[in-house]
Amino acid sequence: MSAFGRRVTGSWMKLGPTFLPFADVATPDLPLGRLLRLSLFQVSVGMALVLLVGTLNRVMIVELGVPSSIVGIMIALPIVFAPFRALIGFRSDTHSCYLGWRRVPFIWKGTLVQFGGFAIMPFALLVLAGKGQADTAPLWIGQSAAALAFLLVGAGVHTVQTTGLALATDLTPVKSHPRVVGLMYVMLLLGMMVSALVFGIALADFSPGRLVQVVQGAAVATMVLNVVAIWKQEQRRRGSAPMPVEEQPSFREAWDRLCEGGVTISHLVIVGLGTLAFGMADVILEPFGGQVLGLTVSTTTKLTALLALGGLIGFGMASHVVARGTDPNRMTQWGAIVGLPAFALVILAAPLSIPSIFLAGNFLIGFGGALFAHGTLTATMNGAGEDEAGLALGAWGAVQATAAGVGIAVSGVLRDLINIVFAGGGGLFGLDSVTSSYVAVYLLEITLLVLTVAATIRLMRRVGAHPPAQDPSPALARSPG
Repeated sequence: MSAFGRRVTGSWMKLGPTFLPFADVATPDLPLGRLLRLSLFQVSVGMALVLLVGTLNRVMIVELGVPSSIVGIMIALPIVFAPFRALIGFRSDTHSCYLGWRRVPFIWKGTLVQFGGFAIMPFALLVLAGKGQADTAPLWIGQSAAALAFLLVGAGVHTVQTTGLALATDLTPVKSHPRVVGLMYVMLLLGMMVSALVFGIALADFSPGRLVQVVQGAAVATMVLNVVAIWKQEQRRRGSAPMPVEEQPSFREAWDRLCEGGVTISHLVIVGLGTLAFGMADVILEPFGGQVLGLTVSTTTKLTALLALGGLIGFGMASHVVARGTDPNRMTQWGAIVGLPAFALVILAAPLSIPSIFLAGNFLIGFGGALFAHGTLTATMNGAGEDEAGLALGAWGAVQATAAGVGIAVSGVLRDLINIVFAGGGGLFGLDSVTSSYVAVYLLEITLLVLTVAATIRLMRRVGAHPPAQDPSPALARSPG
């Protein structure tokens, strides 16, 4: 190669890690292509979330005429398995088999469970709605079958995501964790956005047969994506027989070891508070824009895109900043701080009647939520000791998923209760009852974010603001930062 050619090649090699997203997360042992392939499990998770919370939510209420109360219960059922994520992660830490795998069997089992849920879901929903030949079936059959389908999908999603993130932690060094977290979240968002578009186009001309095709197509896509994701990823421990049951640590022993010093508990409290604060806004932002600001359906639909855009920028920024040595707990704090003016702007949009302020607030909510989620997950990955990644990430996922579900439920109930209390009279700060019901929820979210900031300050004083992320010593194994 000529001298000019060598200079050009060297310049491209230098530009790659700078301008190609997540190019610098790759290592000689873990090329970028292999890491991107592993992240496909997040695409399948995002597809399942969109299908459950978005597409089927609307289809059941509008096209199938299922009562909204039943729909709400069905969508909330997957949260039942969220607390078991810690146990799932622990089992993947201690699991051993003659094939020499720990994580892969759990990802495979979760995929099969998720596939089974999707396989029976469309037929269960048609029976539940009494459509076609199913109009003579007893109501309890449709309810039971639909509940089983949602439970199976929820169990599969929680299992796949917990053990998939644990496998990513096993395969990457500590210094790469911030980039890995950013990549995994970006793939989750891309999976959600692409699948939302595909489902929307596929169900434009709705029919029961089309519903069956779409949901079972999602089942096949889940199987394909997850198999491709785990293919030749986990190194097999050859020649090692399964550990006898009596020699394996109990869940209680592993949990007590993880929680030594109280840092883990403090970290999980922060995860719960912040997730609850950001999660409460998920189901009320679009109704607020329509009822209070008078925005059209097309305009409020764009709020999801604004949140996703803020999230993508937030994850990219967090990955870059934390990779340069910033304490992940500091990033968690910044995310909560950004949420304060974000919700303040949303509140001010009502009395000022300025939709642009409301849209800016939505963008900042997505941005702040991304900073917060990235910081908490990176801190969890960095703080997991040897053979504790599954348990630590399972605990994080259990708290995060449970808090998000509780936040959605609490925000809806609180909004309705306050609307009833102020019905027929003046509301908060001279606002009408409808606006007051939304503002009260936003004020509660601001309060939770203030508590989150205070908790992060206490945690950072306890473990140190900038612990050396490269030090794998046991002393840092209990620290989430």
